[in-house]
Amino acid sequence: MDQREEQEFAEYFAAKRDSVRRTAYMLCGDWHRADDLAQTAFVSLHRRWRKIRDRAATDAYLRKTLVRASIDESRRPWRRERQVEELPEPAVQSGPRLDEQVATREDLLAGLRGVPSRQRAVLVLRYFEGLDVSGVAKALGCSEGTVKSQTARGLENLRKVLGGLGEEVDSRG
Repeated sequence: MDQREEQEFAEYFAAKRDSVRRTAYMLCGDWHRADDLAQTAFVSLHRRWRKIRDRAATDAYLRKTLVRASIDESRRPWRRERQVEELPEPAVQSGPRLDEQVATREDLLAGLRGVPSRQRAVLVLRYFEGLDVSGVAKALGCSEGTVKSQTARGLENLRKVLGGLGEEVDSRG
């Protein structure tokens, strides 16, 4: 790349670095892994920077690369979680009402970690990145029907993981 293209990329990187890192964190739930995923996405973008003709599509390309890197990383053998018979965290008491419980960001992130990676990617893109069904389908390279079914399954799994606290999240279909 010439100096002008390097400068364009550096400006784009500076503008998008934090938002890409936050999205990566929502996908994986770990800041160190989020940094690795963001780096992977930006390195891939840098390699193709010269070939990008439509700069308006750069965000979509970066988002797609980030999600694919997250899914690929979750498939690595050393990332697989082991199932245990008893959960290490204390059991949720069934007494208090929902409005008496405080849902924290940590609860949500822990819940997202319990959802399969493809479904987690759809939920993050839909509800945290604000993309519609067609935008998510384009980002993930799949059909809108797949996005809808993955959203429904992802919300169902998230509700199970959160013990029913996610009931107020709709399926926006």
